[in-house]
Amino acid sequence: MKKSTTLLPSLLLGLVIAFSNSGDAEAKEMDSNSKHATTHSNKSTAKHSPATKKVVVKNKKSVTAKSEKVALAPKDVKKSKSKTVVKSKKSKADGSIAKVAKNTPKTEKPIAHKFKPSTKIEREAQRKDRTREKLAKISRTGKVSQVAKYAAKPVIIAAAPIAAIASTRINKPVSIQQSSNTPFALSVESRAALVMNAVTGEVLYAKNTEQALPIASITKLMTVMVVLDAAQALDEPITITDDDVDRMRNTTSRLKVGTVLSRAELMLLALMSSENRAAHALARNYVGGTPAAIAAMNRKASSLGMANSRFFDATGLSSGNVATPKELASMVKASTTYPLIRRFSTTSEHALAISSNNIQQFHNTNYLVKSPDWEIGVSKTGFINEAGKCLVMQAKIKQTPVVIVLMDSMGKYTRIGDAQRVKKWLEAVPAG
Repeated sequence: MKKSTTLLPSLLLGLVIAFSNSGDAEAKEMDSNSKHATTHSNKSTAKHSPATKKVVVKNKKSVTAKSEKVALAPKDVKKSKSKTVVKSKKSKADGSIAKVAKNTPKTEKPIAHKFKPSTKIEREAQRKDRTREKLAKISRTGKVSQVAKYAAKPVIIAAAPIAAIASTRINKPVSIQQSSNTPFALSVESRAALVMNAVTGEVLYAKNTEQALPIASITKLMTVMVVLDAAQALDEPITITDDDVDRMRNTTSRLKVGTVLSRAELMLLALMSSENRAAHALARNYVGGTPAAIAAMNRKASSLGMANSRFFDATGLSSGNVATPKELASMVKASTTYPLIRRFSTTSEHALAISSNNIQQFHNTNYLVKSPDWEIGVSKTGFINEAGKCLVMQAKIKQTPVVIVLMDSMGKYTRIGDAQRVKKWLEAVPAG
């Protein structure tokens, strides 16, 4: 009995150990099976979804890259800041060098000091010079003058000492004389002026009358006088040719090359509308040609006592055509003895058949001839840049014929305003 009792516990212990060993083995087998299943499932998922694995890897790399950037950011910021500071310093230095280079004066060219006028006459002369420089490229029609159509042909330049004339105009002071018979003072804006009694020759008003100035188209009075003195046929047809085209100042004309007009019609256009081609054609068809006509003009001036007058062309485009106001008064007085000059120079307008199908209306350059308040016997205007606006007239004022000469007026209406002032001034003088 004792042996059986001692064997029972040992059997129970053995059974317990056996059961525990079998449980461990089963657990190991389960673990191994589960591991095999997971590895098999992982392989299958890897085969069926390779993109997810790559995405995971990329995400990991991006995370690591971001962490590296975050770790390196402070250093990079410091470096970039230092670089920008260096660049800004360099740019400031370059800017300062550039400013210094700009501010440094050029020693190669000397500094030209502008002339500052001290007197009223010098200021007026300087203002006129500036105005004439601006108008140097403007033709008498108001349009910008173009290059000459016939530029290949030589340009005629007057041989007069223009610079000497300009210097005398600037340097000489203003000289004004007024007759004692005129109690009221007269003030005109023209640089030179003269008012003379055409019957007695008494000078009623004189301003700078001793200076020889360019006379512009007033020249045409002398041109027509010498043509009439030559007693050429007035009805002779004359053709406008290429030689009549202005190549000195490139002025325009309504008389085209090939236009045929009579000598009388050309004289009318030269005096009334101041047509340059008409005046040039008259001189070109003078006996002996243009040189003979110009020589006759200078002889005529000498016979009239115009000692300071010079003529270099028949149109007045040459600034070498000069005369004093006193001499122009003598020329105007002489022109009143020609009935055609009195008629043509005071015609207000006239229509001419330039061709068979072209009739043009021409007008007088002095619109005072149309005024009922004026009784004008002879009239002629003129303008070139060197001469300014000019006007000569013989008119009756209070039944007395007077000669009015106005030269070198600056404004468009200055010469007309001066003529009106002269008329009012003479009308205000008491009779007797």
